[in-house]
Amino acid sequence: MSTDITKDSEFKQWLVDLKGRIRQSQLRAAVKVNSELLRLYWDLGQDIVVRQMDAVWGSSFYTRLSKELKKEFPGMQGFSVTNLNYCKRFYQFYTKEYQSNQQLSDKIHPQAGGEIQIADNVNNIVYPQAGAEFDNPLFSIPWGHQKLLIDKCKSVQEALFYIQKTIKNGWSRAMLMNFMDVSLYQAQGKSINNFGRLLPDVQSDLARETLKDPYNFDFLTLADDYKEKELEDALVTNITKFLLELGQGFAFLGRQYPIKVGSRERNIDLLFYHLELRCYVVVELKVKEFEPEHTGKLGYYIEAINNQLKKDIDNPTIGLLICKTKDDIEAQYSLKSSSQPIGISEYTFSKLLPENFKSSLPSIEEIEKELSQEDENQ
Repeated sequence: MSTDITKDSEFKQWLVDLKGRIRQSQLRAAVKVNSELLRLYWDLGQDIVVRQMDAVWGSSFYTRLSKELKKEFPGMQGFSVTNLNYCKRFYQFYTKEYQSNQQLSDKIHPQAGGEIQIADNVNNIVYPQAGAEFDNPLFSIPWGHQKLLIDKCKSVQEALFYIQKTIKNGWSRAMLMNFMDVSLYQAQGKSINNFGRLLPDVQSDLARETLKDPYNFDFLTLADDYKEKELEDALVTNITKFLLELGQGFAFLGRQYPIKVGSRERNIDLLFYHLELRCYVVVELKVKEFEPEHTGKLGYYIEAINNQLKKDIDNPTIGLLICKTKDDIEAQYSLKSSSQPIGISEYTFSKLLPENFKSSLPSIEEIEKELSQEDENQ
C-alpha cells in the first residue's frame, strides 16, 4: 500500500529546502546575466573611446554598428543607436575624472585583455576588477539604473553612493529615481552633530550617514500660520511618507510619547527605534528658528529614554532636532556644550496655504446641504 508522499514531514522539509536552493540559483543566474551584460557594455564603451571609433568613422558609425549587430543577433536587445551611445557614456563617466587628473594617473593601470582598473578613493571601491566581475558593485545593478545614474549624477562619488544604496536596499528604478529627485546624496549625512565626540566610531559614522539636512516635507500641505502640533499631526498622518523621507531603518514608536521624571510627566514629540543603529531616536520638531535651549530640552529627553527604555543590548540613544531654520555656527556652539549625542537639521516644504484659505472653503456640512437642495429641486 503506497503512502501519500506530500504528507510526509521529511519530504515536505526537503521540498522546502529544494525550492529555496532553486530560487537562490535563479537569483545567482540573474545577477550573473546582468553582470555579463554590463561587462559587455563596459568593454564596448571602452573600445569606442580608446579606439576613437566615432571620431575615425564619423557620425554614421553608430547607425552602421547598430545595423550590423541587430542583423547578427536578431533576438538580442540593447543594440540601438541610443544604447550604443550609452555604452560609451558608461565607460567615460566612470573614468574621465581620473584620466583628467594627473595626480591620480598612477591609479589607472592597463590590465590583461585591454581592461582598465580604477582605484576609487571613495569607500575604497575598486572597479572594474578583472576576475571578480560578479562581485563588482558597478556591475551589480540593472542597466536601467545605470543609465539613470549616468544622466543625473554629477560625479562618480554620487553615483557610487546610489549604487551602494540600491544594492543594500533593493531599490527599483522608480525608487532610485524618487531618492535622486529629493537629492538624498546632497542631504544625507549633512546634519550638524556631535556624534564624533560622544559615540563610538562605528556608531558615529553610521549615525552621521543616517541623518539628513534638510528634510524634504513636500508631501505635506499646511496653512502658512501652522503650529508645531499641526506639523506633528501632518507628519503622523503621512507617517509612511515621513518614514520614507527619514530613510532606511526607522521604526515609529509613537508621538507625544510620555516620560515621567520625578512627579512630572512630559511628552516627546516623536520616538523611533533605528534597526541598524540599534538605538532609540528622539525627534523634536520646531517650526521656528533654532534656539540654543532646544538642545538642552532634547538632551533631557535622551537621558530619560536611556534610563527608562534603553536595554543593555541597545546602543546609546541619539536625538534629532528638526527646525525650520538654523544658524550653523550657533548650532555648533550649542552642541559643544551638550553631553548627549544630537543632530540638528532643517526641514523644507513648499505647499503652504494662505492663512484665510481654510475659511474660504465650504465645510462638509455646507456641501451636503447644497447637494440635498439640488436633489429636492430635481
